[in-house]
Amino acid sequence: MSILVVGSVAFDSIESPAGRAERCLGGAATYFSLAASYFTDVRVIAVVGEDFTEAEEAVLLKRGVDTSGLEHAAGKSFFWAGNYLDNLNEAKTLTTELNVFETFSPKVPPQYLDSEFLFLANIDPVLQLKVRQQMPKVRMVCGDTMNYWINGHRENLLKVLPGLDALLINDTEAKLLGGGSNLLRAAEEILAMGLNSIIIKHGEYGATAFFSERSFPGQAKISHPFRAPALPLAEVIDPTGAGDSFAGGFFGYVASQPALTPEVFKRGLFYGGVMGSFAVERFGTERLQSLSREEIDARFDLFREMSHLG
Repeated sequence: MSILVVGSVAFDSIESPAGRAERCLGGAATYFSLAASYFTDVRVIAVVGEDFTEAEEAVLLKRGVDTSGLEHAAGKSFFWAGNYLDNLNEAKTLTTELNVFETFSPKVPPQYLDSEFLFLANIDPVLQLKVRQQMPKVRMVCGDTMNYWINGHRENLLKVLPGLDALLINDTEAKLLGGGSNLLRAAEEILAMGLNSIIIKHGEYGATAFFSERSFPGQAKISHPFRAPALPLAEVIDPTGAGDSFAGGFFGYVASQPALTPEVFKRGLFYGGVMGSFAVERFGTERLQSLSREEIDARFDLFREMSHLG
């Protein structure tokens, strides 16, 4: 089954206690695509500049990602620089250069219209809605957002949410979107905005899924949240892209299964944790480029043993 992801393909310069890396291949769509590619076919829509060469595109092509939706524009690619010297759980942004991404207007190629799954990565809600409206027949849609859109573009964001089957955001974003300091109540408020499900990521502490009556049509309802732990790691090199890798692992696994059931959803959360844990072991997308499915399944078994997942 094919997943279409719409988001950013970028270059990142990153510094952490483990060292420094200049102009790594990054961006939400890149991390998501690489992580999801271990489970199913992936198609990507993004824009890149003249500094994005065949070598960078080959990283995606090697993993079987369909890049025919990658727009090449005059100018430079999206660039971000930041560090984790003060707190590994929170990046300090030093530079953000939108470049060609500033005027990005996603266009869905005709050959992508039969995609069965859609992931709307962290971009302007106006663009997310534009893509969603072009893909009315997809089986499942997941999305992401961030504080900037929640604070400054809430009205547009609220138009996107009812069209999502699941929203993946972190604790801070959930409290900001749902209001208040209680995560459970914030999740309930967000579900009331029309979402089927919400997945709240807790960084090194895992993720929690909250469900509504719409989560699994025709199946047993889940009336309580489900918590998936994170795998304790001896060293974190670079947390950049961990959340997008989590999303890719989760949605990639879900898309690889014949039907969406509560059990598939729960297992997807664990595969999300697996891919996020691999992503932080190297700078940029380096670790995600060279995994094997055997390594992924072995780490999934560690998660299962740790949590007693069936």
